[in-house]
Amino acid sequence: MKNTLAAWCLLAFSLVLAGCGGGAPSITTTSGGGGGTGGGTGGGTGGGQNSSCAMATGQGASLNGFRPFTSTNLWNTDISSAPVDANSNAIIGFIGSSVGLHPDFGSGQYAGSNIGIPYVVVDGTQSLVGINFTAYGSESDPGPMPVPANAPIEGDPNPGNGDRHVLVLDNGNCFLYELYSSYPNSNGTWNADSTAVWDLLADEQRPYTWTSADAAGLPVFPGLARYDEVASGQIRHALRFTLPSSKAAFTPPASHWAGNSTNTLAPPMGMRLRLKSSYDTSGFPSQSQVILAALKKYGMIMADNGSAMYISGAPDTHWDNNDLHSLSSVPASAFEVVQISPLYTSSNVPTGAAPSISGFSASPSTISNGSSSTLSWNVSGAQYVIVSPGPGVVRGSSVAVKPTQNTTYTLYATNQYGRTTATVTVNVQ
Repeated sequence: MKNTLAAWCLLAFSLVLAGCGGGAPSITTTSGGGGGTGGGTGGGTGGGQNSSCAMATGQGASLNGFRPFTSTNLWNTDISSAPVDANSNAIIGFIGSSVGLHPDFGSGQYAGSNIGIPYVVVDGTQSLVGINFTAYGSESDPGPMPVPANAPIEGDPNPGNGDRHVLVLDNGNCFLYELYSSYPNSNGTWNADSTAVWDLLADEQRPYTWTSADAAGLPVFPGLARYDEVASGQIRHALRFTLPSSKAAFTPPASHWAGNSTNTLAPPMGMRLRLKSSYDTSGFPSQSQVILAALKKYGMIMADNGSAMYISGAPDTHWDNNDLHSLSSVPASAFEVVQISPLYTSSNVPTGAAPSISGFSASPSTISNGSSSTLSWNVSGAQYVIVSPGPGVVRGSSVAVKPTQNTTYTLYATNQYGRTTATVTVNVQ
């Protein structure tokens, strides 16, 4: 769910991207804009950098043990011994102590739709396509993106007008692409309210006051329960969950709020619940036992306004719905609130400097049709960079392009405080 009140914070490391370049690029710095459409460039993602993540390919594919982001990322942090919030009992009371856990995923369909949030893994040769923004383009990452024309949409085969998330993982370059309110076009492009790109090898942060494909400003995929994890015997990350009410505040790892309650006990986005260590899970069936063990070690993170105590997962024919249904007997009173600190509101959202671009050049700047030019940049303070149109999100400080007509490329350099852009034109004779 979306909210036009955007306020962001994510505590993560900054990646400094520096390199060669020069010239005098046209540079623009923003604290909440710079998005736009991205044209397709044919095959290859991320500049074809071949940083393999070893994931299998296909819809709902196994990640083969790969865990997104670093071991210190807050999704992956063991919080089994973290302190309990002083208001834990009161917040659980506000939620409703008798409200049961609900797995919002499973096997088969409910009301004509697959149960859960689907995803697809593509390889590094997947064609890049343009993304046309329909609502939050100024707070989105521009295309092109490696989104297949038949990428699964949340709610398939009858997605209706729900959140319609599309999640695409690139196993050749280790990036995650997430779209919200996604609609495919007949020419291979997609319409989406918003998009976000996540570096699966880092602890990337989006700018304060920007949205993502989720109300908490978080990636959706790392919070999903997946069958391949359960089959391996363990889930090694926190799970995503929803509650009906939230206040206009967030706590890391969240970085955006979608407040719909003024009650002081309403939870902030990013609040983490942990299943109490004393809660006896021995009587639960096998799939549920793995999920409950993760909820004791990693907890679950509030990521959206929605139904009470709904945890998210990916659909899979191997789920045992009767097994998962046993989770509904776990009441909210079996959980405790992990200490909420820091807590950010409109009065204390951090501010800082957007990235600096001191050079963005093309060599050569004029080419014959069929030849290539190398785009180079000198950027500091950025966590990720995107070149549009094509090749999209890239690592490093240069990339080769092969336009077939005069093309102006835009470099987007982004960190937690904003985005800076620069442009350069390659002429084709």
